Parts: sequence; structure tokens; C-alpha cells
Amino acid sequence: MDLKPVTLEGKRVRLDPLSMDQYEQLCQIGLNEALWRYSPTLVRSRADLQKYIASSLEAQQEGEVIPFVVFEKSSQALVGSTRFLNINVANKRVEIGATWIISAWQRTYVNTECKYLLLAHAFEKLGCVRVEFKTDSLNEQSRKALLRIGAREEGILRNHMVMPDGRLRHSVYYSILDSEWPEVKGLLEQRMEPR
Repeated sequence: MDLKPVTLEGKRVRLDPLSMDQYEQLCQIGLNEALWRYSPTLVRSRADLQKYIASSLEAQQEGEVIPFVVFEKSSQALVGSTRFLNINVANKRVEIGATWIISAWQRTYVNTECKYLLLAHAFEKLGCVRVEFKTDSLNEQSRKALLRIGAREEGILRNHMVMPDGRLRHSVYYSILDSEWPEVKGLLEQRMEPR
């Protein structure tokens, strides 16, 4: 697997490698508590966001994650972030997660095209045989979105994480296999067609 930072570009969305250069832009959009409601990472201040970016870049150096920022191309606006994480080279799998999109662009083509670009890269460039996702069992919006993109629910890990407020989070796992990718790819391409 080639785990170098890379730009992934679609028709309406571009994923650029995360860098500290985007700190100010991310502060402008990312300091909304609602974005982090279901996240095990607490981001409430500029300092928290700076720490979040720095730790992401350190993890990238260790080959643990490949973080991206999300640009909506028509407005040239930075609208969120996503990443590959839990990279397992030996078993040819990655997780797509730590995704947050600002509310103005939620439930639009942005997340669909992000997932399409990431899945295509994972299966067609990195040679993955499995891509997995996990979300908080309480995050109904994320759960519906994962099913909508063609991921299959696999089960719930109970008391999987302790959240910043002390709540015990149950995590729901989803996956897409390489054998399922052609069908999922077709579904996503159909969904991305302008109506």
C-alpha cells in the first residue's frame, strides 16, 4: 500500500491532504460543537483544533492515518475533513472515518462524492480487500448515510469507547468488500449524477 498523502479529485469535490496551513480555515468552520457531538475527540477551542491537526499529522508520519480536508469545488470552500485510519497493510484493509462536514453541506452530494473518492482510492489504488466504517450507535444520520452508500452493517461493539463526557459509546461497524465494490461504485456514480 502506498500511504503517501494524495489529492483525490472528483467532479464537485476535492480532497486535499490535511496540513497545518489550513488551520485558520478549519477554525472558521470546525469550532461548532454539533460537528463533534458523536466524536471521541473533544474539539471546542482553537487550541483543541490545533492539537487535533498536529496529532493527525503525527499519526500520518507513523503510517496510521491519511487525513484530508474536503473542498466543495464550485464555491472553492473548505467544508470539512475525513481520513483513512486504522490502516492494516498486512490484511489489506482501511477504515474511512473521522468525517465531519459543515451543516450547510450535510445531506448533499459532498459526503457521497467524498466516500466515492476514498473508496475508489482504497480499492483501486491501495489494493484493499475491505474498507470499514464505524459510528456511534446514537448517530442515526451517519448510520443512514452509511447504508445509503452501500455499506453493510456488521454489528455493534458494546461499551466500545468512553466519550469525553463519560458516556459509554456503543460503536456500529459497517464494511464494503472488494467483491462488492463494482456494485457499490455503480450505485454511487448513479447517486452523483446531477438531477
